Amino acid sequence: MSAQDIIETEVRDIVRRQSLDPLTEHAAVRRIVADVVDRYDERSLIVDLPVVEEPDELSSEVFNAVAGYGVLQRYLDDPSVEEIWINEPSRVFIARNGRSELTTTVLTADEVRDLVERMLKTTGRRIDFSTPFVDAMLPDGSRLHVAIPDITRTHWAVNVRKFVVRATYLEDLVAFGTLTHQAARFLEAAVHAGLNVLVAGGTQAGKTTLLNCLASAVPASERVVSCEEVFELKIKLPDWVAMQTRQANLEGTGELRLRHLVKEALRMRPSRIIVGEVRAEECLDLLIALNSGLPWCVKAQCRCDGAKRGDLLPDQSGPGRRRAGCGPSTRRLRSARPQARVADRRDPHRQRPQRVQRQAAARIRRLAR
Repeated sequence: MSAQDIIETEVRDIVRRQSLDPLTEHAAVRRIVADVVDRYDERSLIVDLPVVEEPDELSSEVFNAVAGYGVLQRYLDDPSVEEIWINEPSRVFIARNGRSELTTTVLTADEVRDLVERMLKTTGRRIDFSTPFVDAMLPDGSRLHVAIPDITRTHWAVNVRKFVVRATYLEDLVAFGTLTHQAARFLEAAVHAGLNVLVAGGTQAGKTTLLNCLASAVPASERVVSCEEVFELKIKLPDWVAMQTRQANLEGTGELRLRHLVKEALRMRPSRIIVGEVRAEECLDLLIALNSGLPWCVKAQCRCDGAKRGDLLPDQSGPGRRRAGCGPSTRRLRSARPQARVADRRDPHRQRPQRVQRQAAARIRRLAR
């Protein structure tokens, strides 16, 4: 056995005897690793044991193996790495600055399974033959997606998309050159006016980053409720409630779909509702929320595609939904002129004076010139 294997085995025994959770009690595990490495270094002077050349590096590797995510931990700690994915145990890729790289990391099939189980331990989600896909969020905010055979051909497919926050406000996007100053002012005025915002784009286009920046422009006096499949948004508002979906348990019950979250959000007296990816029947509930004066979001490849999806997805909610008249609501998204949200006159807290609406619309038209 190598020095790392001996030290790692001893550290795991101590952690087990002390009933520590290595994924949450990092400080205690680091102390144990440091003590075990020091004692091993002293024993190696009088006993025939493999010599430790770099104690600090060995301590870091042992800690990553016990309390981290093994060989993948160094990529998770590297701020330049945006995404990590495993096609097969011997082919581990990373993405830096939008470019993919094949790493020299080589794993075994058992190590991949152990890593996935460790990542899912704190999420309350599972993956098995009855549920061959899983989406989860790691403690650092990274998003995990796993698919297993026989959905995949042979090996487990693992994707870890790191949540790299480079922009929090619209001004940050202007500083990075993503938006012009006029575009940022226009979007800020649209958010203040309570308009419906459609965030569209391809994978890794920055939809979540833009949505976070738009949410930062929401007035602090408003109540925001967000519904997501996996927690991704990090909204800096005092009155914000975040909800995420839940998969079914082993008995096949307890599933909470995105549509359920949208319905519950409508009962939480929100000023605004922010929804992540809209793919299916939850679009109908968003259209209902739209008519009650609450904004909604659809992620698509382009603005026109998003409007079409908003018109077609309610068909998936059940028979007869098209006759309910979903088309006119989504046709408003295709209009070139932004539409102010409709105030709910039954609730005085949601009423917005017409004079304020006219001023907001006039301000947006000036910024759009």
